[in-house]
Amino acid sequence: MCSVELSKLLPHLAGLLVFSAVTSGPGVVIEARTHSRVPAGCSGCGVLSAWTHSRYVRHLADAALGGRPVRIDLSVRRLYCENPFCPKVTFAEQVPGLTVRYQRRTPLLHHLVESVGVLLAGRGGARMLRVLNVSLSRCTVLAQLMRVPLPPLVTPQVLGADDFALYGDTYGTLLVDATTRLPLTLWEGRDAEQLSRWLRAHPGVEIACRDGSLTCRQGIADGAPDAVQVSDRFHLWQGLSAFRKSPPPTGGCLPAALPAPETAGPEPPSTTTEPGQDTPASRPSQRLFEAVHVPTDAGRPYSATARELGLDRRTVRKYARARSWHEMMRRPPRRPSTLDPYLDYLQQRWDEGEHSAKILHQELVGKGYLGHYQRVKTALAPLRRGLPLDEPRERPPSPREAARWIITNPLRHGLQTTERLRRLLNHCPELHRTHELVRQFATMLDTGDATSLPTWLDHLANSGLPPLAGIATALREDRHAVAQGITSPYNSGVNEGRITDVKLQKRIMAGRAGVPLLRQRVVLVAHLRRHYADQPTLTPE
Repeated sequence: MCSVELSKLLPHLAGLLVFSAVTSGPGVVIEARTHSRVPAGCSGCGVLSAWTHSRYVRHLADAALGGRPVRIDLSVRRLYCENPFCPKVTFAEQVPGLTVRYQRRTPLLHHLVESVGVLLAGRGGARMLRVLNVSLSRCTVLAQLMRVPLPPLVTPQVLGADDFALYGDTYGTLLVDATTRLPLTLWEGRDAEQLSRWLRAHPGVEIACRDGSLTCRQGIADGAPDAVQVSDRFHLWQGLSAFRKSPPPTGGCLPAALPAPETAGPEPPSTTTEPGQDTPASRPSQRLFEAVHVPTDAGRPYSATARELGLDRRTVRKYARARSWHEMMRRPPRRPSTLDPYLDYLQQRWDEGEHSAKILHQELVGKGYLGHYQRVKTALAPLRRGLPLDEPRERPPSPREAARWIITNPLRHGLQTTERLRRLLNHCPELHRTHELVRQFATMLDTGDATSLPTWLDHLANSGLPPLAGIATALREDRHAVAQGITSPYNSGVNEGRITDVKLQKRIMAGRAGVPLLRQRVVLVAHLRRHYADQPTLTPE
């Protein structure tokens, strides 16, 4: 292959004297040398010199050519520096676009290794490079990744700050430019002093978006007292649904969401018991409820009670917060199944004398039933004992489900959910009041008008419900940021997205990445994505 043809395949070899390009085993070896009469600049002072001292051969790894690894054996000159004031006596010439001081890889391969390391980290990057016929260890890829300089940090006008769980009890803090949506930095810990130090070192932040964290609030107030703090509306809405953790104070309130039983015709004798009755199945919950409340009502901590009773702390907390042992009975009726539309047909065929589950299953398959034979056999079991078919019954909503109904936009409710919520609110005045307050706050968020916020906070505090009163106290302490969260177009959505990206990068590295490596990848990955997203896409004609 001649020098001209090779220069077309490898443009960075243009201007060199190429002697040969031969295959050596699975790879390609290219022998080349620089021109002898072309002056080169000194690496110390920059003065041009053509006074040759000697020559030596550099072995440079290059990107694969035609699926084969490439090695360039380049003969370069060592030159004398003609500047008498330069501290260097001799220097090695560098070929722009081909050689870099102290590097055994070309800039093309160097950039490829950096990009793969940024995207896939060490072990995954080394495997991808092997696919590209570049043999490097994971430690080399990581070392190259950590040498990549981070983009210059420009203080944003709109800053997003948020903390997140990094490893177990270890937390981290992420700062994001809310305008460009690019991460700025990441550090371990979530103390207010570290955030305030960063803000004092980077003055110019005008708006700071955060959640309801007291740490972020104090750090921003100390480091940037003139910045306008914006409380994120998603976290405000999420915090408003905290009443789901406490059941309604009125007993039997949630079962009111169920439709009234039909009274037409004589009712068969019931084989079930009400949730509040004393049955053998409910006695363990009753005994455990009494055992937990004896020490906790006396002021004993949950942890000590858990150790004394041999229970998990969360179990002790759940029973201690319950008002009665009936709340701990969670035996919902059978849920609907795909066989329910065919129960009437099964009853009809049974009355006609067909008692074979196999034959009945085949008949149901012909009518469109896609379930298993075993389900049909189980459904026929009560009939064989002279009992009626076990029909599905609705179960009362849980406190979490009732809270979801209340905070969900009414336009998104189905007909059944709307009817169940109506029955529930008519039966429970506490939940009816809660529903009114939640819809009032939703109206403020939809319209972006916070003028009625002080009045709403007063109604929330005087609602008589302890969870809502606690929410009112927390919002009143942060009322200025809450008002900005309602009226301002800025929010912490970009922070949550970047935190999701941080956790993704952490899991790609099997959760073993330290904070410096995680910071390096999170910042560089975001800029690399933005770089390639801004480039125009080439479409074939």
